[in-house]
Amino acid sequence: MMESPQRRRLSIIASHLNPITTTASIVTGSHCTSSSDSAEKQCNLETDCVFCKIVRGDAPALKLYEDDECLCILDNQPVSPGHCLIIPRGHFPSLVATPPSVVAAMCSKVPYISKAVMKATGSDSFNLLVNNGVDAGQVIFHTHIHIIPRRPRDCLWASESLKRQPLKLDQEALHLVNNIRQQLSFVDGFEDNKDHGTTLIGSQ
Repeated sequence: MMESPQRRRLSIIASHLNPITTTASIVTGSHCTSSSDSAEKQCNLETDCVFCKIVRGDAPALKLYEDDECLCILDNQPVSPGHCLIIPRGHFPSLVATPPSVVAAMCSKVPYISKAVMKATGSDSFNLLVNNGVDAGQVIFHTHIHIIPRRPRDCLWASESLKRQPLKLDQEALHLVNNIRQQLSFVDGFEDNKDHGTTLIGSQ
């Protein structure tokens, strides 16, 4: 019997609360931090972070992939077979707090890992998901990316059945665009020298 959308949502939010107990193919002997002293000090403060424990080898997980920047493990409470997580070795509490170079390293593995997961699970589709912040459902504050294989009519997301409304190309939308562009100008490390203006695309 298919679970209700509400139960599926709870499963997503609670997907990392209980470490798995299996000892087969576990992550071991890894370092929690990058080479920087500041990252090491930060990680030492996060002694209760389950992902830091997994990276250090202090907690078990089923490992699919690892390199110097990140590793990929199976989610211990998957919403679909093959549901896995890409996590950085360094501790960063959210995606917005993660250095762009680390995000790039994580994202660069997505095509490689997702192809393997889809072939292994017989799926031809997947969702790429990041829960950033409490209101978005984040419960483990060590940034991570979900790869979730999909199947026809699996009904994982209640939002997929919602009717979407087209964006109104009006002054309110223009105000939102200008506000976001203004905020981007204050983001550290963000450079954009193009003068985008405020013209609506396709407007007469």
